[in-house]
Amino acid sequence: MAATGSEKQGAKAYYVSTPIYYVNDAPHLGHAYTTVAGDVLTRWHRQRGEKVWYLTGTDEHGQKIMRTAEANDVTPQAWCDKLVEEAWKPLWEHLNIRNDDFIRTTEKRHTDRVQEFVQDLYAKDQIYKGGYEGPYCVGCEEYKLPGDLIEAEDGTKLCPIHKKPVEILKEENYFFKLSEYGPKLLEFYEANPGFIQPESARNEIVNFVKQGLQDLSISRSTFDWGVPVPWDPKHVIYVWIDALLNYATAVGYGANQEKFDSTFPADVHLIGKDILRFHSVIWPAMLMAQGLPLPGKVVANGWLMVGGEKMSKSNLTGIKPQDLTSHFGVDAYRWYFLRAIAYGSDGSFSWEDFSARYTSELANDYGNLASRLAAMVGKYFGGALPEATAAGEAEQAVREGLARAVATADEKIGEELDFQGGILAIFDFVKQVNGYITEQEPWKVAKDDSSEGQARLATILYTAAEALRGVAVLLNAVMPETSQKLWESLGAEASLGALADQPVQDAGTWGRLPAGATVTKGAVLFPRLEEKPA
Repeated sequence: MAATGSEKQGAKAYYVSTPIYYVNDAPHLGHAYTTVAGDVLTRWHRQRGEKVWYLTGTDEHGQKIMRTAEANDVTPQAWCDKLVEEAWKPLWEHLNIRNDDFIRTTEKRHTDRVQEFVQDLYAKDQIYKGGYEGPYCVGCEEYKLPGDLIEAEDGTKLCPIHKKPVEILKEENYFFKLSEYGPKLLEFYEANPGFIQPESARNEIVNFVKQGLQDLSISRSTFDWGVPVPWDPKHVIYVWIDALLNYATAVGYGANQEKFDSTFPADVHLIGKDILRFHSVIWPAMLMAQGLPLPGKVVANGWLMVGGEKMSKSNLTGIKPQDLTSHFGVDAYRWYFLRAIAYGSDGSFSWEDFSARYTSELANDYGNLASRLAAMVGKYFGGALPEATAAGEAEQAVREGLARAVATADEKIGEELDFQGGILAIFDFVKQVNGYITEQEPWKVAKDDSSEGQARLATILYTAAEALRGVAVLLNAVMPETSQKLWESLGAEASLGALADQPVQDAGTWGRLPAGATVTKGAVLFPRLEEKPA
């Protein structure tokens, strides 16, 4: 979508990032969960009229990628190219993700800047050479502290996330003086209590840093799939140092100062809680060392659980998003996970829960309301939206309900990243409108041929249509395809212009839909579900 005329040109962009995803395999529901959340958040801010930048991408270096490629008898670069072009990018397009950029860490625009960043730190005496021996999880691409490990029945030490044995590595490395930044980080956390969210994540990190930080190994010397250390090419830069810098290199660090100044730092880093320390300890320390501004907030979502296990390829609970979208539709998919799970908490997925919520909330409450309204305007007024001339207390209550829904949803989604709370506020209003229709019984009022009766009927149907106009605006960020269908069904496209140009914060301004707008009954917004595929 082109930028709206109300965007603040020249202002800093509202910059949101997802993690860059590791391309050892195709994406699953967990990856899509974070990416859809970022898309909803940035669509919301765009519809506020703000300048927005949404970044996602792929992390393509490291030992795990190298081993996966070798197991598939291809080069690491060929493996990454195949996965990105055949799995990752097509999925984001399928899910209607409107990212502004897609960064790959094998791109020259990234690797050159990574070398420059690390070279600068080396010149500032923030990096030194040393040796390290310790447990390493290839799945996490991370040296583990002994206290982080769990023990198998046979005494083998396991990564707590992947539940696989760690490897004991001993190699010569370069180290970043992370230990010097503990006091500065604690001071920053105290001055910016909203920097790490949710509160449980913040408490975890504060306690971790208070225990004292160790210097960080920022190179590997036992394999070569990575960005070479510029002053010692026998080493490659540790994949996490490489990866974190994508948030800077993608927006012009070292290459386009104007773009960098108008975008960086990120306002929101959306991440999974398993990579919290990297983003809330190592990343801000790196920025401090380089004298760069720190992000606005790091928001850790919980894990999607299936059968009590974190969803991932490694434990065989990975589910393709397409398995669900082919049955429920893309918009329902986008809606369900943000509606069903409080962002920041772990959440369990089940096919049965999705089906029940789809039928109750989407098909019965929302879709049926839109269908009934269009049918009645067509039957009683020939498809021309009538004018409201007999409004009373019942209509005033609907007007006030829409205003509340707008205010609550804007605060919850736009500011607090409480997607569930914002969506619930909108659907509470949908229920209110359904209740209004049930109470007013327009099908009975239609039998009154008097001018008063017809005026009352016109007012009821206009009120429902105008309420749905507001709902279409509010749900556009979450369910853009069905919101567009509703918008067109109400005749709003022809009378008010593009849905994307409607300021979300003004959705509660009553009376925007003009009398005379052509209301049509289009395709059912949420068709009845077929039997669950075998």
